[in-house]
Amino acid sequence: MESNPNPIQNYLSYALAAAHRTVTVSLNMRLKKHGMQIEAWRILETLETGQRLTMGQLADVVLMNPPTLTKLVDRMVSDGLVHRQVARHDHRQINVLATALGRKRMLQIRREVEGQDAALLQSLGRPATEELIELLKGITSAADAGHQSRDSREHH
Repeated sequence: MESNPNPIQNYLSYALAAAHRTVTVSLNMRLKKHGMQIEAWRILETLETGQRLTMGQLADVVLMNPPTLTKLVDRMVSDGLVHRQVARHDHRQINVLATALGRKRMLQIRREVEGQDAALLQSLGRPATEELIELLKGITSAADAGHQSRDSREHH
């Protein structure tokens, strides 16, 4: 006997949240053996690009609110994974840079993340995985455009 799914499962927002939770739990388990949080990995992976990001820019990229990012960066500085540097173009701003240890740890962790991605790729297949990534990027872009449009109407 097949049970009827809960109607909430038919909402896109619920399906995204459920998928996010499943992937996050799995990735957390993989990174836990390295003593690393997903958010710390995101920071290290982002800093690997060599960009000099301010704390605000970094918060946007790694999907964290600025106060929480500041606390995590404080811990990462204490652990020797990153360091802060006064921004070259604006001395009022701070850039976060990975240390040699941070880069080494990020490369170790990257293998775990790639393993997670490979498992999902194997499960979904390459075409579906690539399509899913593009669809999710589209959702993000559409949501961002909607927020900007709403913000501009509220300020006028």
